[in-house]
Amino acid sequence: MIFGAIGCGNMGSAIVEGVGKLHECELMGYDHHEKNMSALLDSCGMCACKSELELAECADIILIAVKPYMVESVLKKISPVLTKDKIIISLAAGVSLERLKKYTENICPIVIIMPNTPAMVGQGCCALCFDDMSLPEDKKTFIHALFSEIAITTVLTETALPQFSALLGSGPAFVFYMQEAMMEAAIRLGFKYDEAKVLIDKLFEGSAQLAQSQPDVNHAKLRMNVCSPKGSSIVGVNALDKNGVRSGIIEAILATHARALEMANEK
Repeated sequence: MIFGAIGCGNMGSAIVEGVGKLHECELMGYDHHEKNMSALLDSCGMCACKSELELAECADIILIAVKPYMVESVLKKISPVLTKDKIIISLAAGVSLERLKKYTENICPIVIIMPNTPAMVGQGCCALCFDDMSLPEDKKTFIHALFSEIAITTVLTETALPQFSALLGSGPAFVFYMQEAMMEAAIRLGFKYDEAKVLIDKLFEGSAQLAQSQPDVNHAKLRMNVCSPKGSSIVGVNALDKNGVRSGIIEAILATHARALEMANEK
């Protein structure tokens, strides 16, 4: 089995390296930036191709890891060498299965995936959409196993992808926004930048691991465990509520979902 990636940027590279850990596929890649392919040659032995067409002709599974606006041109370029035995995997946000099938002239099965950026360090979440009825069951199982190497996976219908996108695809942006705000507070309190960054990154990592270690304890209880009666933490939480932080986070996710729905319905 040959796994090929068209587009070897941050996410494409993370997926190729994750697939390489299974040692079940030969790896091929194409990127117009040669340095991206060179890095993967060193890290996982990926074979660099000279063009998208060369890769598509050789690969059994073809990952399309390019910007959404490039998807149509890439798929139309490789469509002459596609067959019913090949599989296209697209991670382009907002490009529907209907459009992907149209660009490939409905020649081969298509899978839509949606990983978030923590997948680049093996700590992400990834939605898998197997709505294409032409995809064989054994290939579904194989692809599921591949992506389980780089992320926690969940199988969703295409109609559920905008919800996943809003909460988990865009979620890292909201987390980093909160970290950024805490960095500013740390500087005002007198911490040096480098020291504050290490401590705040560890704060988020440790808090997440604490929550994961107690799956039956809800987040409100974990928060209250920090807040002593008449203490300073509860005053800080009250200040967050006074400034509408909770509702702001909820509204941000709902606004993101509304935009994701718009993108999903674009033709």
